[in-house]
Amino acid sequence: MEQYNGSQIVVLEGLEAVRKRPGMYIGSTGTRGLHHLIWEILDNGIDEHLAGFCNHIDIILKKDGGLMIKDNGRGVPVDMHPTKKIPTVRVVYTILHAGGKFGGSVYKVSGGLHGVGASVVNALSSKMIVEVRRNGEVYRDEYKNGGVPVTELVNGLLPVVGKCNKSDTGTTVTFYPDETIFETTEFKAETIKKKLKEIAFLNKNLEIRFVDEMSGTERIYCEEFGIKSFVSYLVRDMIPIHDEVVYAEGTSGDIEVELAFQYTNSYSEQINAYCNRINVVDGGTLVTGFKMALTRVMNQYARELGVLKDKDENFDGKDIRNGLVAIISIKHPDPQFEGQTKTKLGNTDAKSAVDEVFTAEVQRYFDKNVEQLKKILDNSMKSYNARKAGDKARTAVLKQLNDVDTRSKLASCSSKKPEECEVYIVEGDSAGGTVKTARNRKTQAVLPLRGKILNVEKATLEKILVNNEIKSMIASFGCGIGDEFDITKLRFDKIIILTDADVDGAHISTLLLTFFYRFMPELINEGKIYRGLPPLYKVEYEVTGKAKKKKESTYIFNDFELEKFRKITENKILNIQRYKGLGEMDADQLWETTLNPETRILAQVSISDTVEADEITTTLMSSNVPPRREFIMEEAKYAKLDI
Repeated sequence: MEQYNGSQIVVLEGLEAVRKRPGMYIGSTGTRGLHHLIWEILDNGIDEHLAGFCNHIDIILKKDGGLMIKDNGRGVPVDMHPTKKIPTVRVVYTILHAGGKFGGSVYKVSGGLHGVGASVVNALSSKMIVEVRRNGEVYRDEYKNGGVPVTELVNGLLPVVGKCNKSDTGTTVTFYPDETIFETTEFKAETIKKKLKEIAFLNKNLEIRFVDEMSGTERIYCEEFGIKSFVSYLVRDMIPIHDEVVYAEGTSGDIEVELAFQYTNSYSEQINAYCNRINVVDGGTLVTGFKMALTRVMNQYARELGVLKDKDENFDGKDIRNGLVAIISIKHPDPQFEGQTKTKLGNTDAKSAVDEVFTAEVQRYFDKNVEQLKKILDNSMKSYNARKAGDKARTAVLKQLNDVDTRSKLASCSSKKPEECEVYIVEGDSAGGTVKTARNRKTQAVLPLRGKILNVEKATLEKILVNNEIKSMIASFGCGIGDEFDITKLRFDKIIILTDADVDGAHISTLLLTFFYRFMPELINEGKIYRGLPPLYKVEYEVTGKAKKKKESTYIFNDFELEKFRKITENKILNIQRYKGLGEMDADQLWETTLNPETRILAQVSISDTVEADEITTTLMSSNVPPRREFIMEEAKYAKLDI
């Protein structure tokens, strides 16, 4: 037996761990992870703004592929660190979990609490330059190849490379993402601009200047009215049912609360929550407090104004939130996020703070704006009546979900333990037949869809329930839908969308994700939805050995990997086969590459930005054509053609 001892334990020193497993720190090495580098550096300047020391940030997309961020905050300290015995600025940019956000004396409120942002960006860059303006002097430090310092220290401190006015303080960071780590190092100006717009909404009166040297354009973002303007922006393509955005702000203890909302004629609700500027996509206690206060206050007004009679039952929360677009933003001195990705807030005092501010300030607003209040209550009454009228129809449809015809499409698995079961949703009987043959029948179920499901955007629950493919999914999952949804009854631990790598496959995936996002969001929030990633290529190549040449093959899953394989392999490539459909692989190949839990690649579907998710879903899937055309034209220049 091979020995297992201390010599087998590998310790990754310094920033080496980040380069080895970048996904643990920035989510991915794709476009999203690339742009995450920007937000990590930008957060440092925004924290200075929240602390009252910064009102202007420049972001420059450089012609040479670099990205520069310059703020007018206090500047990262350049003195000798008392324990590390190197300049403090070098500690911040080369050591994980080092920063001014832990003790609470530097930043009362901060979005980043882990102290890894600046050093992670450095670790994943081929080059980084940091310039600090303090005390009328400019200090410079430079790093290469993943955070290796190349600037020589003078008496243990950074060299002074220039002079500036004593009032001119701040930090400038320029970095170049490492092309050996990222699938692409090309920043997208539109992605940056969308994020900067959101940041401006959440940081009232912070001026952000974006310069795109590639196109020679410049834009300034600054929002005087903050999240009130944010709501107006979100409803710009909708039809509001009342004229003015309702806005309230207040303080409860050490927690600052801002609320803004407006109602539209939409069927869905959109509540976007932020704690210390972090988009908590799964909500948490601050959203609970908002919903509780909204339901209580609106029912109270409905009784007082006679909208609800004595014999009527109260509006439920969904009646009141139908068509609602809201922003909740709080500043908390000690936020407790659930999970490393910070998708849910757990502080109980946040719930009571939001409830308290809403109850006091929103009531004060509605007491002065009764006509707006009446329009909102009328909308709630319409939802109430529609719900009552639709209950019988929905109950009748839901009963059909147990019919044999509805579930006959599902090739179930033999295990009855949900924690070890998964279901593959595939397009068509042909792909379904191949997957059924290749699968592990004990734990893997297969649900073929015949044709494309209904585009559920802007559709009522009653309308979507008559679609046979949707009924099949609901019946197969076992957890119901709408008010009857119960995730504890879900029959599978994983729901895996497995489609062909063509336009139809992409469209089917989008339709499915839209359905899950709008009508079963809990499945996404709980991490139950995945995309299966079959290989795009099978590459046959010739290996030259000492004795003779030997032919081997490997599977490659995307164009980035194919290019890397071309560059690094010393062997002669004989043939490249491009897979466009699951049916092009035999059962053994499909099991080996796509179904085998030991070797397959799955992409878990998650929501990192609720505003962006809702905006893109509305743009692509609604009947409003001009915004969709504009989005497609803008994104087309980043697409890669497969001809």
